[in-house]
Amino acid sequence: MAPDSLALQLLALAAAVVAAVALAVAWERGSGWRRVALRAGTAGLCVAAALAAALVWVNRQSETYTSWSDLTGAPAAADALATPPPAGGGTAGRLVELTVAGKASGLSLPVLAYLPAAYDAQPTVRFPVIEALHGYPASPTGWTKALRAPEYLDQEIAAGRMAPTVVLFPYTTPDRLLDTECTNLSHGPQAETYLTVDVPAAAENQLHVRTDRGGWGLIGYSAGGFCATNLALRHPTRYAAAASLSGYATPGITVGDGSERTLNNDLWRLQHLPQPATALYLGCARSDGTAMRNTATLARLAHAPMNVTTGYVNGGGHNVGTWLAMEPPAFDWLSSWLARPLPAG
Repeated sequence: MAPDSLALQLLALAAAVVAAVALAVAWERGSGWRRVALRAGTAGLCVAAALAAALVWVNRQSETYTSWSDLTGAPAAADALATPPPAGGGTAGRLVELTVAGKASGLSLPVLAYLPAAYDAQPTVRFPVIEALHGYPASPTGWTKALRAPEYLDQEIAAGRMAPTVVLFPYTTPDRLLDTECTNLSHGPQAETYLTVDVPAAAENQLHVRTDRGGWGLIGYSAGGFCATNLALRHPTRYAAAASLSGYATPGITVGDGSERTLNNDLWRLQHLPQPATALYLGCARSDGTAMRNTATLARLAHAPMNVTTGYVNGGGHNVGTWLAMEPPAFDWLSSWLARPLPAG
């Protein structure tokens, strides 16, 4: 029973109900100090059970902890690992796990990689790459489980709306409870270096993928949306395009060097620095006030040679339902800006 399972959620809810019943039954039991102790104990049990149920629900939404080992050890990759391609081919891709020993950043973390069906059928072809960045708090399985990215990628590639593409799902932090916003924190994890140097280097070393700027893009949701746009603006020679789903224009954390107000602030960059020839897709729900304001402001500030496309979901909010609705068109848009798979020779 995993910490993000429906079974645990139902068990936690059942425990909360039992605790509430126990509180009602015990309220008039005993006398004197025994009654006080019994009431205090059952009330505490009731609060603890309700809190546990709420925490399990939040974890199911964010996919922060997907296994019990996540709570005690280093981040582990998702349960779905490499499986042989289907006999005779097929349209389904597969997930594999890469090991990224970050020489530049000092971070060593696992990375999930989606390999399209064509990857195994065409071993001499180099495929374009998208780095998919999760929100906070969350993990790569926010993409692979809650947002069902492999399923949607299979669907869009099979329909011809997206070129066969390798998609990487890295951690954006070595500590689930430390929000890096994909920046190099002063006296902290060098997440930006890990994502923009170490992850690409590992992918190019372990997979047959494109190594040129035109073959690399970014996508992210929530905090990962800020990561995608910020990294694309900061590293225009590494990435050709980026898509943000309900992302923001500022990191919302203290980086430690003041850059949250300047170089790691997308609004500041667009107003004070030359704009790169980068393409951005900015999507959000119309009811997501902060994301909506940030999207409108970024789109207004952008000018050539930058290209900005916006997309909106009516209603929705800052949640999985909104991101599921925006996910397929965002991947399709990204693919249209990236270079095609490159045959050998």
